[in-house]
Amino acid sequence: MEKLNVAIIFGGKSAEHEISVRSAQSIIHNIDREKYHIHLIFIDKEGHWKMMPSKMVFELDHTLNLSYFTEDVAFACMENTKLFLPGEGNTPIKVDVVFPVLHGPYGEDGTIQGLFRILQLPFVGCDVMGSAAGMDKDVMKRLLIEAGIPIGKYLGCYRHNAPSFEEIEEKLGLPVYIKPAKMGSSVGISKVETKSAYSVALEEAFKYDHKVVIEENISGMEIECAVLGNRFPEASTVGRITSFHDFYTYDSKYLDDKGFKIEIPAPIDPASIEAIRKMAIRVFQALESEGLGRIDVFLKENGEILVNEINTLPGFTNISMYPMLWEKSGLVYPDLIDRLIGLAIERWEADNLLKSSI
Repeated sequence: MEKLNVAIIFGGKSAEHEISVRSAQSIIHNIDREKYHIHLIFIDKEGHWKMMPSKMVFELDHTLNLSYFTEDVAFACMENTKLFLPGEGNTPIKVDVVFPVLHGPYGEDGTIQGLFRILQLPFVGCDVMGSAAGMDKDVMKRLLIEAGIPIGKYLGCYRHNAPSFEEIEEKLGLPVYIKPAKMGSSVGISKVETKSAYSVALEEAFKYDHKVVIEENISGMEIECAVLGNRFPEASTVGRITSFHDFYTYDSKYLDDKGFKIEIPAPIDPASIEAIRKMAIRVFQALESEGLGRIDVFLKENGEILVNEINTLPGFTNISMYPMLWEKSGLVYPDLIDRLIGLAIERWEADNLLKSSI
């Protein structure tokens, strides 16, 4: 069978840039090179697109050498086939499917998904609507409420209408968590217990977004579930994360490999596991998600499940929950990549059956 050309795009103009590089390295290491020709495209922090020349040998087992990315990337359309064009005068490369390994703004928020739509390129992951809804924690929570899915109490605000500390204390209690609305990997998040810390936390969150969400503290286990599929999604087993920091910070996720403990499956009763799996699929479908997503919930002592959020492009590093959850569910990393690419092509083929003219 002819190999598919897969363009793996990573990096990006995001505070999660470094995590994207790590995720891409893991995918490149695990993708089946007997099935796929891979083409590596790096977006630097200024937004420049660069490609690694195909003639260069990429070392899968070591740090991704970004200095190898020397060719500028452009787009071309030749004979109705969309292409990435690496460098002036080079032979264009036909791309069969794109795997965007881009966490955070400009990669996970529907913007680059819209570009792929315009270029008519199949791509892994959620479409424009699902990506945008999943990225904005305020919009996401409103849609979950509309769908009757239980969440914790929260407030969304901009700088000009941020509530007072007294209002926060009255409506949400203390402590609270303040987050940029459209950011992941715990970037810009603060735990707030005092009035003096409140203004500092707001300023920190507003460094990353114009809108923030302020969430009540929920006592309970942090449980995560991976979802895979398009119209008929499947849920993995569930995992529990215990942070040894004050909360699950960026540092505890990515810089301190002893800062947290992961248990898969989570040490909870079978009925709770099944309830969380069903809830994860409800969330996935309510938010118009496709391809993949990781749903994070809180399991309270009384058995109540409160949804925290969805991550529409979860981490793919060697210590990331999404691939670990599927591996524990019987789907190893290379096969997971196969499924994701297959789902992208499945959606592309279905879309091509739709009429585009009257």
